[in-house]
Amino acid sequence: MFDRKKIEEGVRLILEGIGEDVERPGIKDTPIRIARMFEEIFRGLLPPDEDLLKSIEGETHDEMVLIKDIPFYSVCEHHLLPFFGNAHIAYIPDGRIVGLSELPKALDYLSKRPQVQERLTSQLANLLMEKLKPKGCMVVIEAEHLCMSMRGIKKPDAKTITSAVRGIFRKSQTTRQEALELINRRDK
Repeated sequence: MFDRKKIEEGVRLILEGIGEDVERPGIKDTPIRIARMFEEIFRGLLPPDEDLLKSIEGETHDEMVLIKDIPFYSVCEHHLLPFFGNAHIAYIPDGRIVGLSELPKALDYLSKRPQVQERLTSQLANLLMEKLKPKGCMVVIEAEHLCMSMRGIKKPDAKTITSAVRGIFRKSQTTRQEALELINRRDK
């Protein structure tokens, strides 16, 4: 569970620390709003509401499944600023498949916590391998990090791309290339 009062106190201290009047009408309820927001955007720190990547009984498939351009938001654990972008998730089932919405749900769960993109990419690939036991999987995440865009080096629109490949995607360049071509294909 989240300690809402502690979050509110912390936000008040930050506001005071930057010289804001915490009783000013526009700021007065900000600590409460931030505490509620943190409960939402850090929901992935709590146990999931349901079993992640539950397979569909009686359905089998052994060809590549790819969902691309899945939007996501997360928060950089170093600066507590958002990073956001798109994920592309591919797997080759070894019989078991999941409903298509299960992959974005897993991404959402893992991204709703203080995170680094590299870990998020690996955690998602590892979860797929653990739960589905596929022949292999590939996760590619492209994201813009506001900690690079609005502070520090100030490079808006710079994208960070990470990938995690497991199983046949690691062993077979042909399989990996097929997935990358499908990810990079832009429909007109």
